[in-house]
Formats: sequence, structure tokens, C-alpha cells
Amino acid sequence: MRGTQATKRAAGLGSAGALVTATLIAGAVAAPSASADARHGQDRETRGATIAAARAAKAGIDWQDCAADWGLEKPIQCGWVTVPLDYARPYGKQIKLAVDRIGNTGTKEERQGALVYNPGGPGGSGLRFPRRVTTKNPLWTNVSKAYDFVGFDPRGVGHSAPISCVDPQEFVKAPKPDPVPDSEADKRAQRKSAREYAEGCYERSGEMLPYMTTPNTVRDLDVIRAALGEKKLNFLGVSYGTYIAAVYGTLYPGHVRRMIADSVVNPSREKIWYEANLDQDVAFEMRWNDWQDWVAKNDAVFHLGTTRAQVQAKWLELRATAKKNPIGGLVGPAELIGFFQGAPYYDSSWIPVATVFSKYFAGDTQALVDAAAPDLTDTAGNASSENGNAVYTAVECTDAKWPTSWKKWDRDNTRLHKNYPFLTWANAWMNLPCATWPVKQQTPVNVKSGKGLPPVLIVQSQRDAATPYEGGVELHKRFKNSRLITEKDAGSHGVTGLVNPCINERVDTYLLTGKVDAADVTCAPHATPKP
Repeated sequence: MRGTQATKRAAGLGSAGALVTATLIAGAVAAPSASADARHGQDRETRGATIAAARAAKAGIDWQDCAADWGLEKPIQCGWVTVPLDYARPYGKQIKLAVDRIGNTGTKEERQGALVYNPGGPGGSGLRFPRRVTTKNPLWTNVSKAYDFVGFDPRGVGHSAPISCVDPQEFVKAPKPDPVPDSEADKRAQRKSAREYAEGCYERSGEMLPYMTTPNTVRDLDVIRAALGEKKLNFLGVSYGTYIAAVYGTLYPGHVRRMIADSVVNPSREKIWYEANLDQDVAFEMRWNDWQDWVAKNDAVFHLGTTRAQVQAKWLELRATAKKNPIGGLVGPAELIGFFQGAPYYDSSWIPVATVFSKYFAGDTQALVDAAAPDLTDTAGNASSENGNAVYTAVECTDAKWPTSWKKWDRDNTRLHKNYPFLTWANAWMNLPCATWPVKQQTPVNVKSGKGLPPVLIVQSQRDAATPYEGGVELHKRFKNSRLITEKDAGSHGVTGLVNPCINERVDTYLLTGKVDAADVTCAPHATPKP
């Protein structure tokens, strides 16, 4: 569930599938009804997290100017928070997490503490969050008067003990095999790639893998809270960041002050993570259709057809051409999906994707190559993509038990592909390393309200592709006193970043006063992009 941008899968995995769900624990730990050993392990982790938080509260954070190559301008400051790799061994190996902040823009009296942010993934970096202040993002002007904006790289991500599964330049090489298999041989080749990818994760990052879990990221978040000197956490989580919020609210209910979950990963144990990915395939098809309807409506601009069927025919023609003869030698069906999936993800991609699509049929193939092909000279960007994908895979595969039977994967995805062909197979290959994952898979936390949890604000668009609407409804059911704001007839991912006064004003009110509406709210959609 990529929260920041749809990235491309690669490494032998044949798909450029969305880093999709995508895509998304101490104090009062609710031990799962597992064995006494599992409970004992959790208790040890709970105690370890308490020790680590106390240590961090004492140490604080030594804030400095950020390293020049982090791309974070002054007055943003950067620092480090030390956490145990394994919370069951709080005095064992430690890792350092990168954090950054910008102070509140209002007076000392107006300050309400730190607002910590996670953009999703798993694998997304939150370090750009303070730039909402330096770039004067108008949506965040009121809130930034009251809060320091704090971002962090979760464990394994970016500057925080980064993990890797494959050489980054190999990871981005193109063209990759078409994710839609034509034969059993195609499926065997993809299965082999997925198995090799899982093995690569273990070879390159084996020491970290068993501890790359959402509960550990949540414990890290509580240690960051303590290091910031905050008694309680103010948190904004988008996409997978909402699952961090759900688990934090379950395991540290008394540590929450304000919490917003925007574009919600379904927190049900049954959905994490295999079923959640299947649900995405259905939702992506719906949103792909919405985009094609819009392209058809704007045929005067794009000249791709006046009906959805005509636009789809152009897509299939482009796909078939790229399969036969990769465009520019680099862009095949996998790379096309990697680029075109931006449209169902984010409305902000509607015009750019349609423009490139339109240019291609007007005879300009270079625009498509520039947009969809990898840039082998961008070694830093490629390393970042590979790292994001490694974390996505490691967290989702380690968080929960996945089916190991290929028959099940094959049956489920063959069935879905019939009606939801846009993303199904690309998504399947992206997640298939979890079927042969080399470390023990955990049992997800049973997300629920605990003592002291304040009202949580949930924001969800009705037609979201990456985190289908049911996820917001499910979290709302589980968190008592939460409020759900539904953006009706809209489907962009990450709603709090869009201009929609009905939502923006409620987000401001909640963060500034803690007040929520007396009942759930339905807002009209934000404005549709105008080409």
C-alpha cells in the first residue's frame, strides 16, 4: 500500500505491480489467543519497549542541520533515535532511526506538541513532512501554528538501517516479463523469480527480516514519542500509516492524544495481508474505469475515444504493441502498468498519464519512454525504489501468515483476473515472495479500542483503489468513539492532502481542538481534474 507514490516492482519479479497493499505495542498489549510461548514473547517485547522508551526519554534527540544530500532545507533539523532491533532483547543490538522536525510557526502559547507523520508503504519515508511548512502548503498553515511537524524513516527504510533484497540496478532493469501469463511456463518463471527474490532478501538483510513487522514499527513510534519528550502522541497516518495507527491505538491506547487515519488499510486479521491485496485488485479496476470515463469525457483534449470501451481498446492496443515490441526497447506491459497505475491511485496523475497516453497515439513515443522506462543513471533513485520494495515485502510477509500453496494463489488470481484484469497478476507476483518467506511469519494484532483511547478521526474516499472503502468502515467499527468522514463519489488515495473544505476544516478543528462531529459525516467530492 504505497502511500507516497505508486512505485514499480522489479527484480526478477516480472511485474511492475503497484507497491500495493499494497499500498498499509506495549502498554496494554492484547495478547492473541496463541500459545503461552507467544504470550511470553509479547510480554518480553512489551517490557523491552518500555525500557527503550524510558532510555529515549532520557537521551532526547540531538537536533542538527540535516545532511546536505537529504534534500531537507533549513530550518528543518534532523536527528537520530536509537531502538532495539529485537524488543525482546532491549539491551541487545540497537539500530538508529532517522527523524526530522520543524518547529511550530505560531507562538509558544499556541504550541500543542509534535505531530508525527507516516505516508504509507510499507516502505515510505516520512522525512518530507516538515517541508509542508517550508513550501508553505496552504492546507497545513493553521495546524503548523500549533504543532512541530515531525517525520521519520521507519526501520529498514531510507536512512534507518535500510534493508535490500536485490542489486538496485538489477531491480529496475527493463523490460520485465508481462505480468499476465500466457502459459504454465510463464507462471513457473514468475514463481522462480518470486522465490529468488525472497532468498535475496534473506541473503542481503537476514538479520533484520524477523523484526521487520508493524508491531515493531509501532514500538519504534512510541520510542520516538518518548525521545521527543511528548507524554502523548499526535499522529497522522496515510495508507499503510493507518495500519500503524490502528496497531498503535490498540497497544498504546493511553498514549494517544490525537490520531488521524487517512485512506485506511482494512485492519481485520483475516485481511492482513493476502486478502487485502485481492481486494485491491477489484478496487483498482473500479477506479481504472472511473479514469477511462473521464478520459472519454475529455476526448476533445486527449483524442483517445468518446466511450470507456474505446479508451480501453486503445489501452489494449498499446499493451499488445509493447508486448510484441517493447517501446524504446524498454517499455513492455509491466512497465506500462507501473506507469498507468498512477491514474487509479491519485487524481493528480489523471492529466499527466492521459497526456502521455494521448501523445503516444499522436506519434510521440518518447514521452512514454521518458515516463515509464527506468533511468539507469539515477542510482540514488533506483536504490530508494529497491529499498522501498524490500521493506514493503519484508513487512507484509513477516506480519502475517500467507498461503504457501501455489494452487490457492493460482486459483484466486485466475478467477479475479477474468473480471479485474488491470492489476491482478501484477499484484500477485509482487506479493508471491511471501509464499516462500524465509523467516517466521507472525500473527497480526487484534485491532480494538483500549482504555483511554480518545476519538480517532478516520478519513476515507468511497472509491479508493489502494485502500478500499471497507477498510475505513472496519477501523471505525473497531475504534469506539471514532468518527468516519466519507468523501462520496471520489477515489483519490490520501484525502487529507487534497483541497476539499468539508474535510480540511474538520481536520484542522480536530487537530487544534480535539473536537469531532456528533455523528459521521459525508462530504461531496473534491474537484475533478480539468485538462
